[in-house]
Amino acid sequence: MNSNQSGNCDRTQNNTFAEQPIGIFDSGIGGLTVLREILNLMPRENMIYLGDTARVPYGIRSSETVTKYAMENTEFLLGKKIKLIVVACNTVSAISLDTLKKKTDVPVVGVLFPGAEAAIRSTRNRRIGVIGTETTIHSSAYHRAITSLNPETEVLGVPCPLFVPLVEEGWTDGEVTRKVATRYLEGLKESNIDTLVLGCTHYPLLKGIINEVMGDGITLIDSAVETARVVGEILKGAGLLRKNDAPPERKFFVTDSPDRFRKVGERFLGHKIEYIEKVEIPVI
Repeated sequence: MNSNQSGNCDRTQNNTFAEQPIGIFDSGIGGLTVLREILNLMPRENMIYLGDTARVPYGIRSSETVTKYAMENTEFLLGKKIKLIVVACNTVSAISLDTLKKKTDVPVVGVLFPGAEAAIRSTRNRRIGVIGTETTIHSSAYHRAITSLNPETEVLGVPCPLFVPLVEEGWTDGEVTRKVATRYLEGLKESNIDTLVLGCTHYPLLKGIINEVMGDGITLIDSAVETARVVGEILKGAGLLRKNDAPPERKFFVTDSPDRFRKVGERFLGHKIEYIEKVEIPVI
């Protein structure tokens, strides 16, 4: 084969690969905030979303269990012939991302490091707060990621476990949520941070309350926005952005309660979920 034929073949293969979907998984519905930002940035992309709703929450599981679930979810998505995997779960990103990267041949993007980079760009006084699940905070993964970028930065982490059930119940405003947020955040408010990382994909739905409690002068870092940006950069750099004008496919898979996922998920996404299927994830 001459060089021109080889080049044409490579371009054809690349174009075919570009049509393959982006795969994204989370323990439940929180990862839809990441999906929403990816769709806003890259509306042509085909997407497959897996919500492991039968085993949610991951934030209270052991590291070994989280990694096992993450590997099983990854194998499911790889079986759908995806071109990139987004780990839209801070807990998995904190604990299992390196393991997943070693086990796959496609790029794997977590939500933790993009948020850490954005926090470093934002802070002026090098005092950054992080809120997340108990497992994410206790793993110190954000602390390591942020201080690897700037060792002089002080990182203060606070677990906020009740935020997830409040969001999933649709209680993103109101007196109960305000009181819970105040209880969790009052220490951070007094600690002179100037940047706060929302270290869980559910938390962007609480931006209004969190802003209200923290007050002026605190920049909130939404890892979903930053992750979407990184995904776009990777696909563009590899020439794998989908260029086809045909309507993209959006498929949703859950391991339990598709009706509940659809109801809550449509609130997260802001549009209808047309295709949803309950599946069983093969155990590794």
